[in-house]
Amino acid sequence: MIVSTGLTLAYWCVFVASMLPIVCAGLAKWGMFGKARRDGGYDNHLPRTWLASQKDWRARANAAQANSFEALPFFIGAVIIAHQMNALQVRVDLLALAFVLLRMVYILLYVANQASARSVVWAMALAANIALLFV
Repeated sequence: MIVSTGLTLAYWCVFVASMLPIVCAGLAKWGMFGKARRDGGYDNHLPRTWLASQKDWRARANAAQANSFEALPFFIGAVIIAHQMNALQVRVDLLALAFVLLRMVYILLYVANQASARSVVWAMALAANIALLFV
């Protein structure tokens, strides 16, 4: 049985994009919850300080979290504007889906320290978002 929420695919993409920073934060903290603070484990008393002190892939996951938050306002605005302008829904949905998928790839490339490929994917996601705004 399929339950209709009345949300378009583009609006569901907004939801998924809004969850990406949380996924990045979880990734940065992965495996550190059970470790004692004195041994470098996650410090819930000073979470931002702890995250700022991380190195390598954890630091990159935290940076991906910040960048994911930075990308959200433009994406949310573009989706809302496209809906308000009665843009062709299929185009809106496909561009929103492309943006989210590219952002997921971007996060993976960021954590994997693939800087050049990450930058290319970032630009592609930005282009999809700009296209969405003007669709």
